[in-house]
Amino acid sequence: QVQLVESGGGLVQPGGSLRLSCAASGTFLGIYAMGWYRQPPGKQRELVALIIGGDTTNYADSVKGRFTISRDNAKNTVYLQMNSLKPEDTAVYYCYGSMYIESLRRRNYWGQGTQVTVSS
Repeated sequence: QVQLVESGGGLVQPGGSLRLSCAASGTFLGIYAMGWYRQPPGKQRELVALIIGGDTTNYADSVKGRFTISRDNAKNTVYLQMNSLKPEDTAVYYCYGSMYIESLRRRNYWGQGTQVTVSS
């Protein structure tokens, strides 16, 4: 079993910054991808940023230039540095992980979610 535990959400003013962390623990052979999705109020869950393999990154257009995803392989942890936050970034942010549980077999996992609220 794999657990993804997020931290770092909260309330911030427009233009401010937050840093989210997600640590993976449990039984897995390796990590294919880790990243972040978000679900704004009344909307569907959407991709925010993903890091695949060691260093290939993918960002939603709405966060490019403001958010940065990074990963600490030794700690099995992924980070999301969010700068220049806007009210439309308000959402529940979910950590996502695609883990190798057997050779060439992957399974997807989700964290419990952390609330990010951008408001003055």
